[in-house]
Order: sequence, then C-alpha cells, then structure tokens
Amino acid sequence: MKRLSQRLPLLLGLLALIGVGAYQFGYVRLPAGDASVEQSGRDNPQRGGRGRRGFEGPVAVSAAQVRVADVPVTIDAVGTAQALNTVTVRTQVDGRLIKLAFEEGQDVRKDDIVALIDPTLYQAAYDQAVAKKAQDEANLANARVDVGRYQKLAASNYGSQQQFATQKALVAQLEAQVRADQGAIDNAKATLDYTTIRSPIDGRTGIRLVDVGNILHPSDQTGIVVITQLKPIFVVFTVPQQALPAVQKAQAQRPATALALGPDNASALDSGVVTVIDNQIDPTTGTVRIKATFDNQRLSLWPGQFVNVRLTVDTIKQAKVVPSAAVQRGPNGAFVYVLKEDGTIAMKPVTIGRQDESQAVVTSELEPAAKVVTSGFVRLTDGAQVRVTEEQPPAGGPNPAVSSAGDAKAPPAEARQGHRRDSRSERRGERSGAPQTR
Repeated sequence: MKRLSQRLPLLLGLLALIGVGAYQFGYVRLPAGDASVEQSGRDNPQRGGRGRRGFEGPVAVSAAQVRVADVPVTIDAVGTAQALNTVTVRTQVDGRLIKLAFEEGQDVRKDDIVALIDPTLYQAAYDQAVAKKAQDEANLANARVDVGRYQKLAASNYGSQQQFATQKALVAQLEAQVRADQGAIDNAKATLDYTTIRSPIDGRTGIRLVDVGNILHPSDQTGIVVITQLKPIFVVFTVPQQALPAVQKAQAQRPATALALGPDNASALDSGVVTVIDNQIDPTTGTVRIKATFDNQRLSLWPGQFVNVRLTVDTIKQAKVVPSAAVQRGPNGAFVYVLKEDGTIAMKPVTIGRQDESQAVVTSELEPAAKVVTSGFVRLTDGAQVRVTEEQPPAGGPNPAVSSAGDAKAPPAEARQGHRRDSRSERRGERSGAPQTR
C-alpha cells in the first residue's frame, strides 16, 4: 500500500498529460456547451486546425487513359542458355606442347590454329615412309624390265615359262608393296598434321587448361581449351502441358516468337524463334521442354545463364487496356475508379482478361476515352472528390524515363527538388485542411 501511495501522483500526472495531448491533436473534444473552450480553439488555429478536418478536401491521385491496342498473348517461363556447339580441344598424338596460338577469350574461326605439338618425331616417320616407297618403286621398275626380258626368252624357247611366271609374280608383289608404302605415307602425314591442332568450329575460346611445355597425351581428360559457339545460341525452357496446344497452334502458323528478358523481367536481352518442341511431356512435372534460337549478336546471352522467357502465342485484337496499377480487388471482384467530369470518381466493376506487371486487358464494358485512377487509393471512396496531380502515359505506351536498353534514367536534379517541394506542400495542405493547387 505504501508503494501504491507513492506511485499514485505519478500515474495521475501521466494521465493528465495524455489527456492534454489528446485534446490538442483533436482526438478529445469538450462538450458543445463550453463556449469558452470553443472560442479558445478558434482563437488558436494552430491547435484547433490539426483535428480530423485535416483530411478534408480533394484527394491527390494520378490517372491514365484507357487505350485500345493489340495485346500479345504470352507465356512466361524460366530457361537456360545453351551454346550451339561446345568443343573441348584435345591432342590426338603424344608430344610436348610448344605453342598456344590463341589468347584467352579470343574469337576463332573454323580451322584456325589453336596449338602446336612438337612435330620432330612425326616428321621423321613421314620422311621414312616416303623413302621406303621410293625404294620399292625402284625395285618395281627393275622387276618390270626383267619381266619383259623373260617374256621374250620364253617366247623363243630360250627361257622357261616358270621363270617368266615367277618374275610376273614378283612384279605384282612389288606393286602391292608400293601401295602399302603409300598407305604408310598417308598415315604418317595424318599423324604429322595432328601436331597442328585447329579449331573445329567458329566460337570463343575459354581459359586455357594447360600451359606451354607440358607433355600431352590423347588420354588426357582436361584437354587444352574449351571453344564455345555463342552466335547463335539456344535457350531451353519448359511450359506447362496445358499451354502446349497454344504453342503448337502458333508454331503451325509461323515460328513462335520468344523474347529473352533480364532479371527485372522487363528489359529485353534478345529476340528469337522457337525451333524445337520436345516430343514428350515430363510425367513427373507435367511440363514440356522447348528450345528457341537467338542470334545473340550483342552477346547478351551466355551459356549457362538463367533467363526469363516470354513466348508469344497469339494476339488479342483491339483490346481495351489499362495500367495494372489501376485494377483493384474487392469482395465482389476487380474494379477500377473512373474519373468523372465534375472531379469525382466512380467505382466500376470490371472483368480482367489478361494481366501482367504493366498492363491489364479489360473485357467488360469500359469507355476507351475514360480515365482511371492509378495511385492514391488509401483515402478513395465511391464518389470522392479528387484532383489529378500526374497524368501517367497509357499502359504499354512509350515511357520517356526508360532508355532503349531498358535502363531507367534518373530525372534531373531540379525536377527531383521540385517534386520534394510539392510533396512537402501537399502534406502541409493536408494537415491544415486547405487544398493545395499547382
């Protein structure tokens, strides 16, 4: 009881302080009969003007006009970029690496020299095969002369037929030997050519996997370098099996267009066409794999890269389009706030056909010239008075703040400062209860 009696004055003081603060901010009002207090509130506008009257006046909103346009029907997916061809360059002969004829990351053409193996031993083997053929050709020429001589002796009965037949067999044997020598030369020449390693495709070299001076073997697993063809490039992605008929229908008319998007799912990296639809659906995921080909002239796609893919399968003609931000959801479904000529708004239920992050297609009745509210929904009610502070561009229209590469450009410093000043003025106007004009 003693502690309670000590803390009681402190609690009473705290309650009094809370009551005074609530009265000053308009949360507590005195009875209407207290004329002195009402007069005091009128005499001190700084205290009395911060009540609920601060929320009166038109609501600041931004708006955009409904437009009519052809809207593509798209399917969004996530895919992986794959190189058209990838080759790990390896040696086909044993030997010491004496030269790497490329720079890491260099673009090479087909048959360009990539590396050189020491050719000394293989050059000697080739020269030996050529000399062996020359020796056998000389023996063959002598044997052919002897055949002609024995043939004349056998015809005049000065020589035996057996000797002539033996000499003919020797000529055939030497002719076969010469052909074998030619095969040995071809083999030695091919082996010698293997010491000069050439690029089998057009592509770009990666990081070298071996240094000059190492002894290379055909059984080496690492190879010398990996060459990847980047132009064109594949993107493999999956779509649900429910979307397969639409893709097949679009592919039957013409190759369906595929757009590779950046991580923001808005900036376009490259455009390509569908080239392959897999011949079976994965039963574990219920999806089908699709391969699209991109020219990739700007090298915006890289093998192994995850990209967002937007596949266009159809086009909705003359559709009514509004910004996605204008579509609100309520207990009875989707609706928009339509601006009226008298500065008020009307809540209009709508039916949405397709919607993405930027625009929505309205399939219900909506005037194409109407304007819909796109921001400032917190204080909006049906029939509320509003003032439009910003006219946004139509959904899907050109945006001057976005460059062609899809990067947002910052507004000038003067515009940002002016925007901050307008925002502060607007907040002061809301607190004071007087609508601000621009």
